[in-house]
Amino acid sequence: MSSMSPTPERPRPSRTAAVIPAAGRGVRLGPGTPKALRALGGTPMLIHAVRAMAASRAVGLVVVVAPPDGAPEVKNLVDAHVLPAHTDYLVVPGGGTRQESVGLGLAALPEDVSVVLVHDAARPLVPVDTVDAVVEAVRGGAPAVVPALPLADTVKEVGPGGPGEPEPVLSTPERSRLRAVQTPQGFDRDTLVRAHAEVAVDGEGATDDAGMVERLGAPVVVVPGHEEAFKVTRPLDLVLAEAVLARRRANDGF
Repeated sequence: MSSMSPTPERPRPSRTAAVIPAAGRGVRLGPGTPKALRALGGTPMLIHAVRAMAASRAVGLVVVVAPPDGAPEVKNLVDAHVLPAHTDYLVVPGGGTRQESVGLGLAALPEDVSVVLVHDAARPLVPVDTVDAVVEAVRGGAPAVVPALPLADTVKEVGPGGPGEPEPVLSTPERSRLRAVQTPQGFDRDTLVRAHAEVAVDGEGATDDAGMVERLGAPVVVVPGHEEAFKVTRPLDLVLAEAVLARRRANDGF
């Protein structure tokens, strides 16, 4: 009787999910509506950000992390807007800091997710090519990937000045080696979960997940970012975002 050869294990199905922390109030845009819910071209910035992630065919799930007491309202908001058929979404309540909110988003991911994107709701116009480039680099073996742009401005490191005095310049870093980091940042899921479990960050917590992975000693790599992936933080940014959106609608007819 011939012995049966063992059945080869099927590769574990793998999905890519995007976590969008949207629990903050965005005080720099002024009082009133939380920043992620401010309208851009008549649609909340959060919806633009969700659609930007869902525009990538690689992204099968978007997890929106809402204000702790606002998850039902945010879910109603997302329900009211059409997303691509290939993308599922969840809305979960967040925490008091961005780091806590990303952690809660990670905890909500199904087991079949192996690649995680973390994206700022305040970067509503990131092009799909940038999202795809980040996913491709993680799937290619990088534990952590950030899209980034060279700096246009020279940067100075300064020290504290006395009361009412100018701040002294300490050094001028070499601009060619510096990058302005954007999102979505992409991660091997296990690496990001370990970073959130092991890296303690004081105060308001981490505002950059790749920085947490760096503190683990894991490699982080950069892919080209895009000028339209800027962060809408101040009123002038909102004016620029409206202009970009108007140009896209004129060019693309949507």
